[in-house]
Amino acid sequence: MQQSAVPELAHATTRPIHWVATATALAGVIALSAVLQPGHATAAQTSHTAAKAAPVTAPAPDPAKAAFPLDCGPDKLVVAKKAGGDLDGDGRPETTAVVHCESGMGTPPDGVYVLTQGAGDSRPRVVATLVNPKDRDTVTDFTVADGAVAATLLGYSSSEVPSCCPDVTEHAKWQWKNGVFERSTPAPTERV
Repeated sequence: MQQSAVPELAHATTRPIHWVATATALAGVIALSAVLQPGHATAAQTSHTAAKAAPVTAPAPDPAKAAFPLDCGPDKLVVAKKAGGDLDGDGRPETTAVVHCESGMGTPPDGVYVLTQGAGDSRPRVVATLVNPKDRDTVTDFTVADGAVAATLLGYSSSEVPSCCPDVTEHAKWQWKNGVFERSTPAPTERV
């Protein structure tokens, strides 16, 4: 066996004194960190949106208690999706609901409605129709976030396209501006 050209170093071997020194140093760091605590954290909101937003205290309106402008005849009205959020910045949440008539076959068209409910109201009321069921659209990828409603709409390029097979996909977004819900299309309409 070949001997190492470097002589063995004395500090490379641990001895009890090394462990004592390490333990003492660690105890000192822990004791010092217990004495030197940071002050209480404070936060300042710098966003003008965050500054004007009021805390939401009331629950969002329950769509099961609302009367939607949709005639289902003998079929049942179905609330397929719902999401709450303060859409108009008044500090009270609204509920956005995707509803359609129950169907034994196929995919019935959806309606998207915004509900509100005042403190004295016994039932929520519809204040806006974002998607009318007469347009024959089906709503997918539905979200409510940051004061906006977003959805993907599956529709038809003409009345000749069968109801089973939507051939148009549109991404839509609605936001409360100047007293109304303005619709924008974040992505271009795609032909499937």
